[in-house]
Amino acid sequence: MSDSEREGSASHEEAFIVPIEGSMDLHTFQPGEVLAVVDAYLDAALERGLTEVRLIHGRGKGVQRAQIRKRLAADPRVARFVDAPAERGGWGATLVWLRASAVAPERD
Repeated sequence: MSDSEREGSASHEEAFIVPIEGSMDLHTFQPGEVLAVVDAYLDAALERGLTEVRLIHGRGKGVQRAQIRKRLAADPRVARFVDAPAERGGWGATLVWLRASAVAPERD
């Protein structure tokens, strides 16, 4: 493998730090990464003591929104979720309330 091939593959696998705040814009992630990013973000939000977060998934065709909401509905860390109000993104964002006592689920 040449140096340029190694550099290209390394940059694809590099992790970067995302600040944990009250919202996460998912537009910057590849569609196949979004659910893993949401899981990690919810873990980090709980660790920081956040109980309400906003996931910005965009409006589009609603595919990403549906996938995220399916995952949220099955997540024991999530107390409830709703469309964001119009001034916070409308149906292009989802507000999520986390259970303050939730412990991040163990993953394989």
